[in-house]
Amino acid sequence: MPERRLELRSLEDTRELAERLARGLPRGAVLLLVGPLGAGKTTLVRYLAEALGFSGRVTSPSYTLVHVYPTPEGPLVHADLFRLEDPRAAEALGLFEGVEDPRLTAVEWGRPEHFPGAVVLELSPREDGTRGARLAAPDPRLLEGII
Repeated sequence: MPERRLELRSLEDTRELAERLARGLPRGAVLLLVGPLGAGKTTLVRYLAEALGFSGRVTSPSYTLVHVYPTPEGPLVHADLFRLEDPRAAEALGLFEGVEDPRLTAVEWGRPEHFPGAVVLELSPREDGTRGARLAAPDPRLLEGII
């Protein structure tokens, strides 16, 4: 899977990455957000929502599993599969049903093997407060214009 690495030295860097992802990922894309607790996954989704034109509050769907944010470009689906023992259960539970033509689906704690074709963003927090980021996609064209 082709990948690119970058450093996020500030929240502004994270916001800029989210803006590039919002502009560059095609309609209906799935973005898997990987990283430990506190890595900045939900923060990145908040910036994605803002970049797509959502002005409300973005929170972690840890207990509800899925939040849908309406944007002028179409719904942003935000899922958090942390509480599911088997992330494949998301499909069996119908978590992604009922949202027509999502602009983007961001999935925290998903596994690439359960979401073939997804773009994967791995966030790695460091002791100095910065984050390493690895962006990978099954099709390198998905990364063009993002990084």
